[in-house]
Amino acid sequence: MSSPSSARPWLSAYPPGVPTDIDPGQYRSLVHLMEEAFGRYADRPAYSFMGKEISFGQTDALSKTFAAYLQSLGLAKGDRVAVMMPNTPQYPIVVAAILRAGLVVVNVNPLYTPRELEHQLKDSGAKAIVIIENFAATLQQCIGHTPVKHVVLTAMGDLLGWAKGALVNYVVRNVKKMVPPFDLPGAVRFNDALARGARATLRQPEIGPDDMAVLQYTGGTTGVSKGAVLLHRNIIANVLQSEAWNDPVMKKVPEGEQSTSVCALPLYHIFAFTVNMMLSLRVGGKTILIPNPRDLPAVLKELSKHRFHSFPAVNTLFNGLVNHPDFATVDWSHLKVSVGGGMAVQSATARQWLEKTGCPICEGYGLSETSPSASCNPTTSTAFTGTIGVPLPSTSMKCVDDDGNEVPVGQPGEIAIRGPQVMAGYWQRPDETAKVMTADGFFKTGDVGIMDERGYFKIVDRKKDMILCAGFNVYPNEVEDVVAQLPGVLECAVVGIPDEKAGEAIKLVIVKKDPALTEEQVRAHCRANLTGYKQPKVVEFRTDLPKTPVGKILRRELRDSK
Repeated sequence: MSSPSSARPWLSAYPPGVPTDIDPGQYRSLVHLMEEAFGRYADRPAYSFMGKEISFGQTDALSKTFAAYLQSLGLAKGDRVAVMMPNTPQYPIVVAAILRAGLVVVNVNPLYTPRELEHQLKDSGAKAIVIIENFAATLQQCIGHTPVKHVVLTAMGDLLGWAKGALVNYVVRNVKKMVPPFDLPGAVRFNDALARGARATLRQPEIGPDDMAVLQYTGGTTGVSKGAVLLHRNIIANVLQSEAWNDPVMKKVPEGEQSTSVCALPLYHIFAFTVNMMLSLRVGGKTILIPNPRDLPAVLKELSKHRFHSFPAVNTLFNGLVNHPDFATVDWSHLKVSVGGGMAVQSATARQWLEKTGCPICEGYGLSETSPSASCNPTTSTAFTGTIGVPLPSTSMKCVDDDGNEVPVGQPGEIAIRGPQVMAGYWQRPDETAKVMTADGFFKTGDVGIMDERGYFKIVDRKKDMILCAGFNVYPNEVEDVVAQLPGVLECAVVGIPDEKAGEAIKLVIVKKDPALTEEQVRAHCRANLTGYKQPKVVEFRTDLPKTPVGKILRRELRDSK
């Protein structure tokens, strides 16, 4: 008798026309995919940002020039280049340039503290960084401890044309005061780098499917962030899987109308990187770049100017928008697919979204390690299922016990995934890779789920202590390590607690060494060392922590106690 996963019972849930498998071999590399798009759609707008459109042809020319500049610095094939900025047109141009030069993209959260940034730059061995000036002061504080030799500084208005760009940069720097003072000797301005690149010649390196494309950092169970090694073929596969999955509804976009997606998720997050940026290149679609999704009035004001068809987002964003008084100023009637990922979509949010837009949220599931999409509800669904859907084409999923044996249908087990989108491993961490990869190529996610007889999966628990806060992984060990460095803390523990907005929030429990320690001191220390989503929402002081007989802190007891 065959095991449940080998039989692929979920194929019967596929809408008509969705293939059971895709062929990632149709592209040699992401460069091949991008250059095909640049040629085929040269005259179409690729990106819309602050009222300015940048075409596929312009993206082609600018990225080729910047790639030549990167090579002129002496960077060789396989060298890592960090990218640290919000959603501006520079992001996709720089990513295309890095890949065309035969280099590796290291996506960096621009809100990182100096401590977090230093770790990622050191761990990745990045020799260069392209950073928006708003966060240059953070880099200044740690660059001396990293291998970074080349800094390219960009500003919000750099690609908006001389007059508008100068105005935007003036407002950002002087009115909104969003650029703290910094000193980075030798840093080169983005537009100067383009001018230098224009005088250089791009040598086209040989890039194949097994070359590394992206180092995507994800929280580590040991509290240390690890780089998931995503090869060119991993991301190509996920782009083609996403395209096939969306096709039943996206083919309803009227003939002659360019498919348009909203990119409100940050491009440094693998969800937006693949499902917005790379998928739009593949299909010749326009991407509306939203630099700050937290500014809901600005998001809605921007969207009111556009007609769009695809909107990938996390529950917190769907929820914030649908409950905003300006929601009705946007024409949602052309929306064909709303994909929810990164965290669980709440049924109340899904219900409201469907009522107000007529387009259901299709919840999906994935991880940095799977480029990211592994499963999704069919885009033709009209009802919210509360599940993470079924595995995408060419993907197998199963639930396994602690010994790696597949559990029967309906029984909980750790979700394991196999497919062409699964990473090659963790960067320079064979020990960590061995913990999550099985001999037959399945990646063990650490999420406990159940598969029903139709092949739909539902997450029921998390095997690890990871907290999923607004779509971002937070590992308690990292927060505990930071808090434990604060004089006055004897011991501490971090757990996730339910949160209406973020899905889960962080609760920090401290046993004091110094009775004078205050909550504000703790919060100030966390603000200095942890990016926003890793900071505790609740800080609680106790006289002791629940422990096992061997002294291990019982996080589950802290979670369950009110």
